[in-house]
Amino acid sequence: MHFIAIIPARYASTRFPGKPLAKLAGKPVIEHVYEQVTKVLSEAWVATDDKRIFDAVEAFGGKAVMTRADHKSGTDRIEEAAEKIGTEADIIVNVQGDEPFIQPSQIKTLCNLFDNQSTQIATLGKPFSSMEAVKNPNSPKIVTDNNGFALYFSRSVIPYVRGEEEAVWLDHYPYLKHLGIYAYRREVLREVTQLPQSSLEKAESLEQLRWLQNGYRIRVGITDVETVGIDTPQDLERAEKFMQQQC
Repeated sequence: MHFIAIIPARYASTRFPGKPLAKLAGKPVIEHVYEQVTKVLSEAWVATDDKRIFDAVEAFGGKAVMTRADHKSGTDRIEEAAEKIGTEADIIVNVQGDEPFIQPSQIKTLCNLFDNQSTQIATLGKPFSSMEAVKNPNSPKIVTDNNGFALYFSRSVIPYVRGEEEAVWLDHYPYLKHLGIYAYRREVLREVTQLPQSSLEKAESLEQLRWLQNGYRIRVGITDVETVGIDTPQDLERAEKFMQQQC
């Protein structure tokens, strides 16, 4: 199978405008993401709506493609980019442009899920380590079937463990945190970007529920590595300190 990565990277951000170009250890955040991805996949593209990001990517030797500014999701941006590139790849891997610490092992786990022919879309989950984290609505939960396919994603704590104190629920069920990295079969990516918003998606504000509600199958791989995204300038400061500690 032929895999490529497309990394959506917008300049506009309510909490951190221009974050793909913010410097981390002397390099733009988007360059760190690109370097991590290309440790596993030989072909990667940055899909952006801003000439400054486009120029920065080409300056460090990466590939970039300009896309429209009015996309409502990264998935839509990736589909436009795939069409513009004219790729013949079987699988498109979507790594967010604000994930400089994405690990090669995570990308490999995601790609390996397509060894199963019934996998249409793939994503990753990580076991929660505390009930406090489970209860955070900004950390979506995944419930899977016995074959590793997603049954549902929710911001609520699911499932409810009946007859036990909430403090010990984690001892009775392996709650799984959703990590926002995806991969799609090429024809599936084309199809899901044509779907209208679904009622579950609107209720939970989770795009992947649109796909589930329309009958698509999402296979979930398990990783023990936490992704560390950069959403605010404070996140960037913490990331800088973390990288200094690694040196």
